[in-house]
Amino acid sequence: MEISGKIVQVLPLQSGEGKNGTWKKQEFVIETGSQYPKKVCISMWGDKIEDGLIQAGNDVTASIDVESREYNGRWYTDVKAWKLEAGSGSGGGASAESNYSSAPAAPAASAAPIPASLEGEDDLPF
Repeated sequence: MEISGKIVQVLPLQSGEGKNGTWKKQEFVIETGSQYPKKVCISMWGDKIEDGLIQAGNDVTASIDVESREYNGRWYTDVKAWKLEAGSGSGGGASAESNYSSAPAAPAASAAPIPASLEGEDDLPF
């Protein structure tokens, strides 16, 4: 999955010693450029950290994995980037793989027009 936007905050670099040696983690916050901008905190680990790109104000596209884990009955979600590229400057938001697309889907040619009162609604309960 990919997400694009502008880096609005860079958090301090974290590092330490683990059973497999030294580790480091860099977290940063991206704000998407869609109609309703979202802020997403993304982390990069180890050698994947792109020091030159992780600077506030940079437009980037991050290839990410979203993972959740349970601890003491509570769930925690991590957004981990495995690749970071300089963005095109458009701040296009999340890719088509996610549900954050700001452009409505075009209706099929044989479909009846959607009444204005139902436009933008879907059948999902959330």
